[in-house]
Amino acid sequence: MLHIESADYVADYKIKVEFNDGFSSVVDFEETLQQDSRPVVRKLLDLEQFQNFTISANTISWAIGVDFAPEFVRSLVK
Repeated sequence: MLHIESADYVADYKIKVEFNDGFSSVVDFEETLQQDSRPVVRKLLDLEQFQNFTISANTISWAIGVDFAPEFVRSLVK
């Protein structure tokens, strides 16, 4: 099962993520946030909100109640 071990804010909508299988990369969430029509997710377009994340339940979680499955986060790596 894939887990996010650590996450560090880089810039804009980018977070450096390390997974439990040793893979790490900078993930850009900007396109995902812009394309998602759910109001709670759109709140993350506010960079102050976006930067307010923690690792919880093996993934990145935001205080406003948003998280993405580790597999989805990994799929955003280009």
